[in-house]
Amino acid sequence: MRHPHLIKRRTFLQQLAAGLAVAPFVTTGLRAQSPNGKIHHATFGANGMAMSDLTNISKHPAVEIVAAADVDLNRAAQFRKMFPNARVYQDFRELLEKERDLQTVNVSTPDHMHARIGIAALNRGLNVYGQKPLTHDLAETRRITELARAKKAVTQMGIQIHSNKEYRTAVKLVQDGAIGKVREVHTWSSKTWGDLGTEPQRTDPIPEGFNWDLWLGVCPERRFIGQGWYHPANWRKRLDFGTGTFGDMGCHIYDPVFNALALTAPLSVRSEGAAPNDHSWATNALCRYVFPGTPYTAGETVEVTWYDGVQRPPADIQALALDGTPGNDKLPDQGSIFRGTHGVMVLPHVGMPKLLGEAKGHPIAEVEGANHWHQFIDAARGQGKTSANFDYAGPLTEAVLLGSVASRFPNQTLAWNAAALKFTNVAEANQYVRRAYRHGWEI
Repeated sequence: MRHPHLIKRRTFLQQLAAGLAVAPFVTTGLRAQSPNGKIHHATFGANGMAMSDLTNISKHPAVEIVAAADVDLNRAAQFRKMFPNARVYQDFRELLEKERDLQTVNVSTPDHMHARIGIAALNRGLNVYGQKPLTHDLAETRRITELARAKKAVTQMGIQIHSNKEYRTAVKLVQDGAIGKVREVHTWSSKTWGDLGTEPQRTDPIPEGFNWDLWLGVCPERRFIGQGWYHPANWRKRLDFGTGTFGDMGCHIYDPVFNALALTAPLSVRSEGAAPNDHSWATNALCRYVFPGTPYTAGETVEVTWYDGVQRPPADIQALALDGTPGNDKLPDQGSIFRGTHGVMVLPHVGMPKLLGEAKGHPIAEVEGANHWHQFIDAARGQGKTSANFDYAGPLTEAVLLGSVASRFPNQTLAWNAAALKFTNVAEANQYVRRAYRHGWEI
């Protein structure tokens, strides 16, 4: 029987546009040519993932790094050393106001500020490289996707393995039918970005040079807890600021699945792991998605299951991927198993795909990779286009964030209407589609 909620990929993208004209993603060149012929680039974030993005972007010969904004000036020392002529701000709004000769930016802050900063940059007419997940909440993802399309901005999400030969080769193998039609996919990560312990009941002094109010941004005011509870890294564990292991790694590891199978929005999602507590995400997730079938799947629907922490695919699925030969005797710490009608593909994160079962021995022709960051800069210069623009990355992020919502309702199957951006059978889940913003920080 045909599933009543199945929609074709083209129909889904039309619905996703929500009244905007749907058109192929196009590059529009520089908003304004800089006087020295260089692309003037600014970074939101000056350390951690931002420094990784910046280091790669700055290696493009046409780029000049002109500014950075970081709420913690103590973490800007490396940036100042690498780019002594660039200006450093603490407030991203001041950077956007004063740096009038910009063409591109990267948004590489904690998740809760991705939408607020990214949307402000798009409204300035800038091209945006946005870290994954694209935003913290579902409604934010839809809004930034639509805005980028309306602005005809050059965009790219920071799922850099998307452009590597490993993932490109895997996508081609699936779409070429190396394992036949795909029956199901199992994906996992060993990371544990969660915390079901007790929140420390103390208030710590705010370090000099760190603006706690700016760091909170869109989130409600609260006392500062130091010793790494929030800043600089453990924010990923916290409900208001990060998106847990799934938000961190799901956009990476689901990417080749989403891409290879040409998936659209899920029909339903079901969490069979622990629920978060009142401050942090849980670990050891198990989340089942049902997607509409595509030309690359074996049925009218296809199930994709996510595991993290100590969770892994069931023994019978693992047996398909482990034949005891060297290199195939244990699962990688992170990766995917694609079960097809004519074989199995194991895709490590990050590694070349392996074909097993009936597909073993099928030739694997490597697909040439690309520099994900330079692809963004080239597209901003009017040369080519990005492969993970927000028209692609938005629906991918929405799918991942649905798992975060589902984790709050263990062992309940949540039916999802993507066009309406609404859960149709568990009304309580809709409160997590969009957040309430702190006064003065509304998007």
